[in-house]
Amino acid sequence: MSKKLTFIAEIGMNYNSNFGLAYELIRQAKLCGADIAKFQLGWRDKPEEINHITKDNIKDLIKWSNFFEIELMFSIISKNALELFKEFNFKSVKIASRTFKYDRDLFDSILNLNLKTFVSFGMNSLNEIDVKKTKNMFFLYCISNYPTYYDELSSMPENFNNSIFDGYSDHTLGIESSLLAISRGAKIIEKHFTLDKSDTTIRDHALSADPNELKKLIELGRNLNSIINVL
Repeated sequence: MSKKLTFIAEIGMNYNSNFGLAYELIRQAKLCGADIAKFQLGWRDKPEEINHITKDNIKDLIKWSNFFEIELMFSIISKNALELFKEFNFKSVKIASRTFKYDRDLFDSILNLNLKTFVSFGMNSLNEIDVKKTKNMFFLYCISNYPTYYDELSSMPENFNNSIFDGYSDHTLGIESSLLAISRGAKIIEKHFTLDKSDTTIRDHALSADPNELKKLIELGRNLNSIINVL
């Protein structure tokens, strides 16, 4: 596996159904040094809900991401979302923990796209991960509690290089557990991202990194990874 780190800024629904805010979150993710800005398709996505994303919205998100030179990625959480996603040419896709747990048909359909695929397994124990890993699949360790507390991370690999996991999807408060994962060999870090941790529109804001935290995480993480690579 590459010795480089990949940082995914998980915007998710933290744009609060405001696409002006989505633009700024993409811009700030790039300024912080993230490689990928990620949203969700197919979750709370009815017209009156917080994450209603249309084809025209996706076109705007692509345009803004291209302008700021950051990759745009989506988690696909329904069959309708997958059909919408397939109308565009994306390099990567994310499969959420709930999809692997509850919708294996959708899971298989996403794999059949043959894209670079990130998969979280926060709802599964190690012995439940029965999928054959391919060269374009990257497994993320996580705990699907929002937030996750440090005492719930006892199953984090002591050495990611000797595990099935390539990286860590972080739902804890703060950035310390992401740095711990990097020190243990994780090469992919996904961290929820917000402009305002005190926003109570949805629960995810509180467990997200703000721009100062994300920038610090990425700077410290890359420095730490450089040290690991020469030892």
